[in-house]
Amino acid sequence: MASLDGRVALVTGAGQGIGAAIARRLAADGARVAVNDLPSHPALAALAAELGGRAVPADLGDRAAATTMVETIEGESGPVDVLVANAAAMTMGPFADQAPEAWWHQVHVNLTGTFGLIQAVLPGMRRRGGGRIVVICSEWGVTGWPQATGYAASKAGLIALIKTLGRELAPEGIIVNGIAPGVTDTPQLAVDAADAGVSLDAIRARYAAATPLGRIAHPDEIAATAALLASPTLGTLVGQILQPNGGSTRCQA
Repeated sequence: MASLDGRVALVTGAGQGIGAAIARRLAADGARVAVNDLPSHPALAALAAELGGRAVPADLGDRAAATTMVETIEGESGPVDVLVANAAAMTMGPFADQAPEAWWHQVHVNLTGTFGLIQAVLPGMRRRGGGRIVVICSEWGVTGWPQATGYAASKAGLIALIKTLGRELAPEGIIVNGIAPGVTDTPQLAVDAADAGVSLDAIRARYAAATPLGRIAHPDEIAATAALLASPTLGTLVGQILQPNGGSTRCQA
């Protein structure tokens, strides 16, 4: 893989889990990384300091805040060359009991927030003459999942967005792809465990038993997939959804 030296990368939802792992991997590959999460996230500033990057806290459900965030990065470092859209919201519970507010919050952050974020970085990528956009979806956007209606539906919407933008933006050298991870060992598993009424270790074991590989993924494995898609040498993989999931889903997204 070619180095990312000199390229500006923005990773959203980077305060923990998959986002933090991706930010570390892109920085190790030479990128200048700006890391985003909610303004209240306690670990964001420390991660930026660790990577020698910049913390750009913003609620991506707020389109104006997202636009300002991108303008700040461009003013200091230049246009974003690599965007990894990872920020997400998730709640779990029976479909019949889900409040409309919970449904729309997930759709607004996961789908509409990503839409606005891509629109914000696009002019800079066009000035650069190209770029890489990697959107983190979910296996549940491919298969659906009980008790996760709003989350799964919003992630399925992202898959359609990736496929569409892949076709639309490729002629400009802006390459759009997605990653639909299977169950990954992140703090998000606490939501699953609470919904199932079991301990964190028990939910890990339950998911591992349902995976052909016999274990759930580590965030570093998803980060390696993101680094592949961010590489400037990867040119013909366009509008695709890579599925690092240990074999739990064996179909084309």
